[in-house]
Amino acid sequence: MGPTPSSANDRSERKKRNAKTTIKSLEHDTLCMIFALLDFFEIVRCSAVCKYWNTIINKSKLLREFYAKQKQNSTDFSNKSTCLETSLKTYLEELAMEHHRFSLQEGLINIDQWKGHSVGFNQCRMKMGLILTGKGDKVMRLWSLESYKCVEEYAVPDTVPLVDFDFDESKIVGLVGTRICIWRRNGKRSIFPSNEGTFVKGLCMRYNDPEAVVGCEDGTARLFDMYSRKCSRIIRMRAGPVTCLCLSDDQLILSGSSLGSITVSGILSDQQVATLRSRITIGGIKTLCYNACSHLVFAGSTAGYTSCWDLRTMRSLWETRVSPNVVYSVQHLRSDKSTLVVGGIDGVLRTLDQNTGQVLASCVMEGNALSSSQNTYGATEKRKGRRLSEGMPIDSIPKSARPPITCLAVGMKKVVTAHNGRHIRLWKFNS
Repeated sequence: MGPTPSSANDRSERKKRNAKTTIKSLEHDTLCMIFALLDFFEIVRCSAVCKYWNTIINKSKLLREFYAKQKQNSTDFSNKSTCLETSLKTYLEELAMEHHRFSLQEGLINIDQWKGHSVGFNQCRMKMGLILTGKGDKVMRLWSLESYKCVEEYAVPDTVPLVDFDFDESKIVGLVGTRICIWRRNGKRSIFPSNEGTFVKGLCMRYNDPEAVVGCEDGTARLFDMYSRKCSRIIRMRAGPVTCLCLSDDQLILSGSSLGSITVSGILSDQQVATLRSRITIGGIKTLCYNACSHLVFAGSTAGYTSCWDLRTMRSLWETRVSPNVVYSVQHLRSDKSTLVVGGIDGVLRTLDQNTGQVLASCVMEGNALSSSQNTYGATEKRKGRRLSEGMPIDSIPKSARPPITCLAVGMKKVVTAHNGRHIRLWKFNS
């Protein structure tokens, strides 16, 4: 009597499981041999590829062994696994920031440029391997950094303009006219009126769950609870319009004005804490960003200055004129305490030292495309970036190679820029 169908199926499943186990074992051994040939930074990058590789690397203690060799002090950590893990994490962050700084300052520059909108757009954000662009054609688009394909699209109500926006892993938050809009990442949109009509115009917006802060033309900052859909607080920031905003991690709102000063106010107390002033006339404040790791505040002005204050002492640290005209955007990688990327009306992408204000590098795009390929919205062009020598006159560079940078966002060894045109430009810095 032959085997029953069920017993035959059981044997077949066992064979498949055994085969998978054998293949996985071979892969594990092969990968361990390959990983052992890599240097420390390459091992770190491999550990971030997938959970399987991460498990192999960590279980084989490759990272710890490499770290011990780097520090030449393995005995100090042999019986202190918690201390080792903490030190290893800190060392990996420092190593990553060192590579990031070196790439921005001295590395080769490759630029990918593709058409992202039907008309000009002037804002961009970059997080988690995604780029969000918009403000111009009533639509925001979310792009993959790997494929440059549009993965999600969000329509803006026709009757009101999109003023400002940002995003996280679950939602897009935008200031649309005098309303806060929330687009869930599944495509659904939630709009609430935000006390429409109680202020003239919103000029900028930042959010930190659960609150969104809107900088207004009447000099106030208005706090909105994004979930109860109510205005929870109105803070008088200054006499003139609030032109830009940033939020600190310790419940402070920083706002810039056309008069060149920065007002610091408390979210909970509704009180003005301090005013950050320039030691020289730097023009109106166009952009702000805050580094939570170093407690430094950076500003770009209409007169081409980039400035820095220490929020702990409220003192000005440095002021550098980096451009003959408006600086529209200053940004840094979240954990980076060394470099600051600056862009403005002259179209030159500059890297500054966060601690001194020294210009470390200045870059523009080369004129000719090396190659191109088609995507949904047009051609994706590959170009080269060029570093400018110190003292080189900007006017000698064609404006086609340096369209005004209206907004930028910084990632690990990369920067995305918007130029009030149809194309998205991604700068990739290779050490």
